[in-house]
Amino acid sequence: MSRILVATMAACLLGLLAAPARADEADLRKAFQARFPEATVESITRTPFTGLYEIVFDGQVVYADEKLNYMFFGNLYDMRGRTERNLTRDRTAQLTAESLSKATASAIKRVRGNGKRTIYTFEDPNCGYCKAFQKELAKVNDVTIYTFLWPILSPDSVDKSKAVWCAKDRVKAWDDVLMRGVVPQNDGKCETPLEKNKELAQRFGARGTPAVYLADGRQIGGMVPADKIEEALSSVPAK
Repeated sequence: MSRILVATMAACLLGLLAAPARADEADLRKAFQARFPEATVESITRTPFTGLYEIVFDGQVVYADEKLNYMFFGNLYDMRGRTERNLTRDRTAQLTAESLSKATASAIKRVRGNGKRTIYTFEDPNCGYCKAFQKELAKVNDVTIYTFLWPILSPDSVDKSKAVWCAKDRVKAWDDVLMRGVVPQNDGKCETPLEKNKELAQRFGARGTPAVYLADGRQIGGMVPADKIEEALSSVPAK
């Protein structure tokens, strides 16, 4: 989904009818698809607010009235409790968590201790911050780490990522590249998930490596020190 389209949507204003009839979600989907044919609509859901619908497309969240006359692209807050709740942020994190959990077959999996906690990372083998981040991750126990190879720095990054993915022991190969500067000796000619990983990172709006996410879909930044990693992991609600 192009950022130009997102910007176009953001320019729209939100309008609600005083007493709207129940919209046909199929009609709303059809209208949205006609207006934005390159978008992939994933879901359309009524919000708790009268006449307002949530539309999820290409991992993005937008709000619209039932006729698609008006749209709003931004944060929607529920002000009914003692503390306001950012519904858009929560929904986006939920979508991110779902996408990451479904994509683990495209990641290098490392388990430390009981592995009961989860971290997802997007990394480039030539990324200096990624190398520093590995040293911090090494201090964290009882965690499962899913690393998506995302070579964005140079053509050499692509070659190294392919070599790592095609290695018999991907975990060792990744550690060798990042921690010791040793690249696996293979031709890198196997089926890789690099294109899928690129699409996944772009879906979340990741802008660089390392990009680090928690099991609940929250992004916690890039080169995070071990104590901050522990703090973030502890803040994830138990399932």
